Amino acid sequence: MSSHSKAGITPLVAVVAGGLTAALLDILYAFAAFSLRDVGPVRVLQSVASGLLGKASYQGGLATAALGGLLHAAIALVMAAVYVAASRSLPALNKRPWLWGPLYGLGCYMVMNYVVLAIRFGPRPTPELAMLLGGLAIHMFGVGLPIALFAARAALPARTPAATV
Repeated sequence: MSSHSKAGITPLVAVVAGGLTAALLDILYAFAAFSLRDVGPVRVLQSVASGLLGKASYQGGLATAALGGLLHAAIALVMAAVYVAASRSLPALNKRPWLWGPLYGLGCYMVMNYVVLAIRFGPRPTPELAMLLGGLAIHMFGVGLPIALFAARAALPARTPAATV
């Protein structure tokens, strides 16, 4: 086996690596997209915390921004855990992560925006086309795809150490 061959990782590593990668890419996209509307990173993170704290999150400064960051990461870790668990029961997901990952990301976008946020905050206005397309793209390729790629990596056999003589 060459030193460049891929070896499996544990499902836990897949969840953590996939979830944190997705969280980072998604929040960086949110920072960039909302900076075009003069909304800074602290406010973006406070808006995540507002799901738990309501309007009080905007008065909490860096503490509620940090809470928002932790909540954002926790949500992404749950998304990753769900996909990794599904991929263990449905091995076909691991054979085509380039297909199933973006589709999973699309599903995550729909659930977050049209179920979770709608339940918490009520019906949401239709986003502008650019924000809608950006949100779909980041969830497909920045959330779903990395999660699926790490899950597929967890399905590979683990590398065994070379025998010593």
